Amino acid sequence: MRQWTVDAFASEPFRGNPACVVEPVRAWPADAWMQKLAAENNQAETAYLLAGDDPARFGLRWFTPTTEVPLCGHATLASAHVLLAELGLGAPLVTFDTQSGPLTVRRAGGLYEMDFPAAQVRQVEVPTGLSEALGGLEVLEAWAAQMLVAVVRDEAAVRAARPDLAALNAISIEATMGRGNVAVAALADAGRPYQVVSRFFAPGSGIPEDPATGSLHCMLSPIYAAKLGSSVLKFHQAYPGRGGDLECELKGERVLLRGQAQTVLAGELRVAP
Repeated sequence: MRQWTVDAFASEPFRGNPACVVEPVRAWPADAWMQKLAAENNQAETAYLLAGDDPARFGLRWFTPTTEVPLCGHATLASAHVLLAELGLGAPLVTFDTQSGPLTVRRAGGLYEMDFPAAQVRQVEVPTGLSEALGGLEVLEAWAAQMLVAVVRDEAAVRAARPDLAALNAISIEATMGRGNVAVAALADAGRPYQVVSRFFAPGSGIPEDPATGSLHCMLSPIYAAKLGSSVLKFHQAYPGRGGDLECELKGERVLLRGQAQTVLAGELRVAP
């Protein structure tokens, strides 16, 4: 079996968010095997593809090093990139059947465009202890859906976050009844090529900090589209030393996420399911 490592939401190698993508199979491997390989890969996600009769439709599942997750943007983009750029699939649109319903990816100029469900966000009271858990940042607003988003004053505050991961995990679980993951976001500094900057801490998924997170932007898009009065926005996820870039378009109850991808490694697995 072959496997690729792809930097997603990256304009060049060693940026964005790495994901491992295993070549399509005709029957799902055992869950335990998929989890062990994801732990061995030790990337934020390892993606598994299930081929069927339709050459442009695949089952897709995502595993972090510790758990299976219901939605992952960057590994979906990486999977489409492998199919279209590495395996030569000629279809104009790829459909993935996932725990979050059908997801589609198509080429859009030099970008890939993913069609994801927008999160049903709600503003909540700022949880007690959230400021301290982010290293003393002033939290202006808190928003909840499948994760918690802390809105802070400016880009400098986003970049200065020093999280207490155990505290964030507990606070987010209580606020969202979700996995225990927290983002921090703010309007970007004037003159930046993006309007919103963020970081994402995911201790509930076994990831201290994620470099570029598609599912997060299913929350950030409706939040900031309302704030800025624009359905199309550019976002930068400011993971130290890497950073990832997304363009998002809010269309009703869907979000179109656009970005680039770069293959950095192709290999052969010496273990079978």
